[in-house]
Amino acid sequence: MSTREGSLEASQRHPIKWRDPAFNDETLLLEELHRVYDICHGCRRCFNLCNAFPLLFDAIDASPSGELDSVEKKVFWDVVDQCYLCDMCFMTKCPYVPPHQFDLDFPHLMLRAKAVKFRKGETKFRDKLLSSTDLIGKLASVPVVTQVVNGMNNTPATRKIMDSVLGIHQERKLPEYSSASFRAHAAPSERFPVKNGERTPGKVAIYSTCYINYNEPGIGHDLLKILAHNEIPSRLVEKESCCGMPKLELGDLEAVNRLKESNIPHLVKLAREGYAIVTAIPSCTLMYKQELPLMFPDDEDVKAVAEAMFDPFEYFMLRHKDGLLKTDFKHKLGKVSYHVPCHLRVQNLGLKTREMLQLVPDTEVNTVERCSGHDGTWGVKSEFFAESMKIGKPVFKQMAAGEPDYISSDCAIAGRHIMQGIGETGAQKQHPLTLIRIAYGL
Repeated sequence: MSTREGSLEASQRHPIKWRDPAFNDETLLLEELHRVYDICHGCRRCFNLCNAFPLLFDAIDASPSGELDSVEKKVFWDVVDQCYLCDMCFMTKCPYVPPHQFDLDFPHLMLRAKAVKFRKGETKFRDKLLSSTDLIGKLASVPVVTQVVNGMNNTPATRKIMDSVLGIHQERKLPEYSSASFRAHAAPSERFPVKNGERTPGKVAIYSTCYINYNEPGIGHDLLKILAHNEIPSRLVEKESCCGMPKLELGDLEAVNRLKESNIPHLVKLAREGYAIVTAIPSCTLMYKQELPLMFPDDEDVKAVAEAMFDPFEYFMLRHKDGLLKTDFKHKLGKVSYHVPCHLRVQNLGLKTREMLQLVPDTEVNTVERCSGHDGTWGVKSEFFAESMKIGKPVFKQMAAGEPDYISSDCAIAGRHIMQGIGETGAQKQHPLTLIRIAYGL
């Protein structure tokens, strides 16, 4: 159910008819963009969510008639480029989402526009490259290559070239790559007896994700340690590819389909064997819980995987409700500034990460529920970097308030972005799973 303001009805999302010829008809698309933009112009409730809406409203206000009819069509596409599919307008602000007669789903209309743009061949090489997270990760995790890539990403001269040639902003702090990938060095354990809970399966399969596998494998190892401490048997998904979220945000829906065909057979086998499938990246969880079921509404395997997919703290707090989670924390965490990523908020799970952090004695959690502004690959791009930092300013200020000991976000990329926005501070950046591992004394 949506938590959008002012509505007593549960929001609904229609299947994404991405294979329907009408979906890719540019004339029909522009008609729908005009209809929706005009409704948004009359409402303006989402003016403070991201830059897509202010750009649209400013263009209308500056037009000869002060109405959408006199706005150039180029602006229609500029608005599309400003949308990074965070879903927050649909989930928290818009009063016109289905079942309202206006039938407005702004994020999925933007997705349709991005798909049309991709099919027209108007997508930049840089964007295709940045969205190929699995390919880049595999190449960059080769030991010698890792040192070179990390060195280049931290060299000002190289970053200037990357900015001018590729359009990757020279000031954006990029994640480092690890030559010790998570999947190659993980040590899951199935030696514990299965303790099925009322709300969760008693055994876990970990879908590591590109980021955990290639960039911050320590987060994955911390998840394994927490599972082992709680005597929950675990294993890795036998084989995995990128979840497809970067390609979805690009509008490359055929690539999303290919990745789905690669992943679902392995995942559905585990789902039907009674495993909870856990992923530590909110965007990946959302992809399997929401986007793939909407793209493939008649695929029973996709539905089975969606039902078996859990955010790690969703899983742990359900275990806690059934009296199956250990709370023998040995270390306090002090002051934690915790950021809730957009792709976690829209899953409507509640603040499960905060709930678990608050189980740790002598721990004060300052929770910030607002978009950080990085949003996948969007904030990496030269033309959007300044805007990403502007969008994040309120978050930076709130996260730094009270001199926290830790800065934490379920989205590791958002955490890095927030630290860049805050600047020099005595706080440590740690993922919430790492904080729980520290609190357990593992």
